[in-house]
Amino acid sequence: MKRHITIKDIANELGISTSTVSRALADRWDVNEETRKLVLETAKRLNYHPNPLAVALITKQSKTIGLVIPEFENSFFCNIINSIQKVLNENGYQLLITQSNESKEIEERNLRLLENSMVDGIIISITREGENHELYQELIDRGVHLVFFNRVCTSIDAPKVIIDDYEMAFKATEHLIDIHCHNIAHLSGPPNLEITQRRKQGYLDALIKHNIPINENLILTAGVIMDAGVRAMNRLFESGEKFDGIFAVNDPVAIGAMKIIKGKGLKIPDDVAIIGFSESRSAMLVEPNLTSVAQPLSEIGLTAANLMLKLIRKKYIEEPIVKLNASLNIRESAIRS
Repeated sequence: MKRHITIKDIANELGISTSTVSRALADRWDVNEETRKLVLETAKRLNYHPNPLAVALITKQSKTIGLVIPEFENSFFCNIINSIQKVLNENGYQLLITQSNESKEIEERNLRLLENSMVDGIIISITREGENHELYQELIDRGVHLVFFNRVCTSIDAPKVIIDDYEMAFKATEHLIDIHCHNIAHLSGPPNLEITQRRKQGYLDALIKHNIPINENLILTAGVIMDAGVRAMNRLFESGEKFDGIFAVNDPVAIGAMKIIKGKGLKIPDDVAIIGFSESRSAMLVEPNLTSVAQPLSEIGLTAANLMLKLIRKKYIEEPIVKLNASLNIRESAIRS
């Protein structure tokens, strides 16, 4: 087995001290350029590779960022991961990705794992089961930087990347009103998520603005997956309530609802118009194409990664809460002549 080359080997080869080699490899100011060049050339020739754990202990940085996301099934998070990884790689950082599988317990295990892996910071979108408030604060108190995105913990003082969920839910509901929907149902997300509350309030305020009575029977707690949309839609049909429009908390829930609506022999959008949220790839694959709120996924990832780099470099963050613009992409599911 080939022996691992160490700093001592480079020092012996050049006849200089190990401390001089270490300073040269770290690009320190107190090493002259000729010596630095010689050390780097020798390190390359001997195929020297630094021990990551040793470097982390010396520099107090692992050059690794952890990422915790709720799930991989939805293209929403995959697109954001690509942008985060791009920024970090360009700045010499690696990304360690974990999935909570929408479980608060698994999220906690992932956070502990990342801390034990000596990551410099963690970028996180929280699970639908709620927030590990105490653990988030515990990590920050121990020097682990946190940046939240999309699903955030409002009680923790840390940078956050969000969109205006309230405004976009208001616009989505108002569009349904504009195309003459008079009984609009809302399939909402998990009650303990901030995005659920914001989107529901946007829906309610749009009804109030247009003097449409609020029918609590048309507001059903669904969830965030397609099966939740299926179950909520079945409950709505079983209730016997009249409805001609639906605003769903996200695209998977909307698509689940569409399956049941079409299964009942109703036409979308003629009988029931429907709007989702998050602009998943599936929005363009279902028939009719789903109207949805498009979030700037690349920008979310780029912003979260750059906020993390600023935290690590101890730079002042002018806007700890960054609110990005979104748009309503109107397609066949919510177009009426």
